[in-house]
Amino acid sequence: MPLTFYWYPKCGTCRNAKKWLDEHHLSYKEIHIVENPPSRAELQDIYEKSSLELKKFFNTSGQKYRELGIKDKISTASEDELLDLLASDGMLIKRPLLTDGERVTVGFKEEEYEKMWL
Repeated sequence: MPLTFYWYPKCGTCRNAKKWLDEHHLSYKEIHIVENPPSRAELQDIYEKSSLELKKFFNTSGQKYRELGIKDKISTASEDELLDLLASDGMLIKRPLLTDGERVTVGFKEEEYEKMWL
């Protein structure tokens, strides 16, 4: 499956990740995470394949995260509640989100991309 790259063009980290993908000649489908966020089912699938904690999928430095007080809810909310919350607004999802349908990276760290995608 080709890579799917969920990103927000105004995000510097996303732009750095896109530049890295381009420099390494990796083909990907680009999806604007705010205009076309992954559905709840897609998020659940991505989360289950990632082996990451669900809280790692939240954009903790985002304004929406702070406005909604998610920091206080995250430890007591159920997995279903957290997935519903993530699916409710693309700005809540940590970006970029990159997947090939089996593997997943959240955020951008060059060494992690090298290990996972090269």
